[in-house]
Amino acid sequence: MSAADDTAELYASAVGSTVLFENDRVRVWEMILQPGEHCEYHQHRNDHVILYSQAATMRGQELGDEGWGIVQDAEPGFVLYRTVGHTAPLTPHRLKNLTDAPVTHYIVELLEPSPSPTVQPWQHNDRGRFRPVGQNS
Repeated sequence: MSAADDTAELYASAVGSTVLFENDRVRVWEMILQPGEHCEYHQHRNDHVILYSQAATMRGQELGDEGWGIVQDAEPGFVLYRTVGHTAPLTPHRLKNLTDAPVTHYIVELLEPSPSPTVQPWQHNDRGRFRPVGQNS
């Protein structure tokens, strides 16, 4: 059994709270986090798109990191795309809502095999950004 197989058994493949739609090509999830709430560690196995319809400040923590290392600032209409690749899933991670209101975002998993063998950097539009903790730009 490979390391990817090991983590597949340990961490949820549910990348959201609720499945809103699914067919043989896509699965659409909704994730709602209350103020200060974080989701459990989960793992992406498919290329995916994330959509924010509202402003949010989220913090992410990858498994093995001591702290919540990345702050994600989203404005309404923030869209991110991630190529996971078909070799191995992403490192398990979790998200925390730092705003004082509930935050809803949507995850669209592309269920067909990725054209890339390996993970690729995040791509996103200009309605949001990622930044390491302590960095202002």
